[in-house]
Amino acid sequence: MYIGEQIINPTEDRLRLSVQLGAEHVVLDTRPNTQIEGTDGYWDGAKVAAYRQWVEAQGLHLECLALDTGSFLADTKFNPDRARARADKLRADIEAAARGGMEMLKFNLQFVGITRSGRRVGRGGVRESTFCTAEYDPQKDARYSYWGAGHIGSGTGADAGVNPVGEAEALGQVVATDLGTVSEAEAWEAMTQLVEAVVPTAERLGIRLASHPQDPAYPKGGLNGVEHVVGSIEGMERYLSLAASEVHGLNFCIGTVAEMAPDPSPYVMDAIRRCAGRIFMVHFRNIKGGYCDFSECFPDEGAVDMAEAVRTFRETGYGGILCPDHVPASDLDPDRERFFAFALGYTKGLLHAA
Repeated sequence: MYIGEQIINPTEDRLRLSVQLGAEHVVLDTRPNTQIEGTDGYWDGAKVAAYRQWVEAQGLHLECLALDTGSFLADTKFNPDRARARADKLRADIEAAARGGMEMLKFNLQFVGITRSGRRVGRGGVRESTFCTAEYDPQKDARYSYWGAGHIGSGTGADAGVNPVGEAEALGQVVATDLGTVSEAEAWEAMTQLVEAVVPTAERLGIRLASHPQDPAYPKGGLNGVEHVVGSIEGMERYLSLAASEVHGLNFCIGTVAEMAPDPSPYVMDAIRRCAGRIFMVHFRNIKGGYCDFSECFPDEGAVDMAEAVRTFRETGYGGILCPDHVPASDLDPDRERFFAFALGYTKGLLHAA
């Protein structure tokens, strides 16, 4: 295992900082992808290769890019023609990624934004992104949830969101009250269509697809009529069973999995063991609290025993990247570079200790 960073549209200086912090691998989100697209809006293999070479010239291995699924999942029910068009684009973009030398792509399994209901004050006055069903309302959802690419509360630098809510579809994510109901059966049909649309192409080309579970786990019966079916270990296992392929796996987010349980730490360890062999990358983050009432904190202070997580990953044969994710926000560190540096160092320390 090794540390790495997940960065949104970084500058050359931001990549150099990542190297200086000890990272040798990086996962990048380039959405809205203008630097790797051709005039037709599809990824261009030559541009992907040039972008990868630019990253490597800074001393980093470009491990993964974010595949933009847009509103595909919701469109399978509400706009099937657009879903078919997006499927064609996804397959073409995977082809271009292969021509550009990429080995892995990632995407989120979201019908709506990554739902949050507010912020809580953490150590030293930091702001922790929070989800609590007892405090939820759609106005808070629109204000505090994660929309498109970016981190809530980020500043105007390289880590700022590129498409906040209010712009066209916010990279496919909308407030659930603006979507319409999605039943459990409809959600699984959408997941099946997504897997069938992308996995055969990725398998043919040998590109791994790392899917991020739905964040957060919703209460039983869903939220605003929308079900989060990949919000439990059983949901992740069922999702993986949709394709018996070595390229069909998980972006295993420790924080998201912790959000699925009232007792997060043993649940996370169980999930690592049950999903072993299908974990392609890891978001190494922690939470306070648990199912339907949590806040996102620094990795050293939450409900999950992160040292045990490292040991469990090692015991089950995982040897890939560990990326810090969703650290708190602070006016003292508006782009969160110091907070992510702390998280990287903490993670590397755990690797050394293990």
